[in-house]
Amino acid sequence: MLALAILNGCAALDHGILNAQGPVASHERHLLLLVSGILLFVWVPVVILVPLIAWHYRRSNTNDAYRPKWAFSWTLEGFIWIPPIGIVVLLAILLWPATQRDDPYTRRAGQGEPVRVQAIALNWKWVFIYPGEGVATVNQLAVPAGRPIHVSLTSGTVMQSLLLPQLAGQVYAMAGMRTRMNFAVDRPGIFRGENTQFSGEKFAQQKFPVISMTGPAYAAWLARARGTGRPLDQRAWAALSRQNTTGPQTFSAVPPKFFDHVIAATGGASHPHAGHRSAMRKAS
Repeated sequence: MLALAILNGCAALDHGILNAQGPVASHERHLLLLVSGILLFVWVPVVILVPLIAWHYRRSNTNDAYRPKWAFSWTLEGFIWIPPIGIVVLLAILLWPATQRDDPYTRRAGQGEPVRVQAIALNWKWVFIYPGEGVATVNQLAVPAGRPIHVSLTSGTVMQSLLLPQLAGQVYAMAGMRTRMNFAVDRPGIFRGENTQFSGEKFAQQKFPVISMTGPAYAAWLARARGTGRPLDQRAWAALSRQNTTGPQTFSAVPPKFFDHVIAATGGASHPHAGHRSAMRKAS
């Protein structure tokens, strides 16, 4: 158990919330540490007193047998009820405003206009569309550091879950529906994103890098994306709709309102890939 705890701690320090790189994850980390400290008032007495009481009233200790001669004690009742009630009230006071502040639907403050991204979950890959820039990527999310990022999510297949542990937490993506995630990145770097909802055989490989860049580097990346000469056409979408894994890809053009067509198509699709074909026809 100790070895597993140490290994898990290393992962959390490298790629998890303890190594937060955005305002949302930073506040969640602060809240996690604060709540953990408060809960120590429950955990420490239990961990210390349980073995002490068990040792003191062990079978061999005949001099201190437990023979209570009372039926009710206000002191004991106070110790039982007052601390837990106080802790619950304190946690409620802390968590309610924190829930409002870290709501994924709340837009983040940052420099410049928000970057809009539309994320579509497939088996077993993520497609990211940049409607304002007219480009798209697969298994690679590029964002400028310091600017607010507004993500709309849906699924082209079953329900999936987008997790950005160092940046924004987790939000579900569901077919025929639109969910949202707002976050920002403090500095340039490469961070981890993944699907944490079981969606089939290779869902564990559904991971991708979140590449945060400076403003000029992001503009240069957009220029390179537009110059690839590879549009997200019907043939490309049919290939992405297959149940397989793939490396990062970039598309230079996306049909207008493609994300909305995917939502409309998957809302009434009975076959896992019927929505993909219908969406592609509507977008074309």
